[in-house]
Amino acid sequence: MYAMSGELETILGQSFALRTTFARRDGTPRTLETTYGWSGAGEVVLSGFPGKRDWVASLARSPDVVIHTVEGGTGFDIPGRARVLRDREERLPHLFAFVDRWSLRPGFPRRRFGFLLGAVRLNRRLGLPWWGPFYLARRIFDAMPCVVVTFSGPAQHRMGPPPQVTPPRLDRNQAYHPEARQGPG
Repeated sequence: MYAMSGELETILGQSFALRTTFARRDGTPRTLETTYGWSGAGEVVLSGFPGKRDWVASLARSPDVVIHTVEGGTGFDIPGRARVLRDREERLPHLFAFVDRWSLRPGFPRRRFGFLLGAVRLNRRLGLPWWGPFYLARRIFDAMPCVVVTFSGPAQHRMGPPPQVTPPRLDRNQAYHPEARQGPG
């Protein structure tokens, strides 16, 4: 069991965003801000909208991270170890918990969304096939990133704000979008 202060428990229980610092492929640090789910103990689940994410590949290559709280009066930096989940059955409970937490945000249509998520959970409990509307739900869950970060050391109080979010590298984006390199035509 991971030991943490009551203040850190409150922040993790009420916040919706964390910043995570990890190493890029070239070894330089990168900090991103993402939504998360919290187990109530010593791990968080990082996820977000469906789609391929470079940060997931970076965490798979270099799993040592530092989680930074961004909300609350006191800041904390928590060392951790990331594990990218790829198996659907292993991912689903973490993603369900993440979506449950995400749906607590103010202004979110909880009732409608809760009904849909409940139907998917019932489908999984009954072991029914992913047919009809459940096929679409499966595709969405399969495309969502799912990284579990287990806290590996004590949380440190931080004086001042968390690290700034790292801006995207323009040279990397230009490699994927050659038209961005060309001047006006």
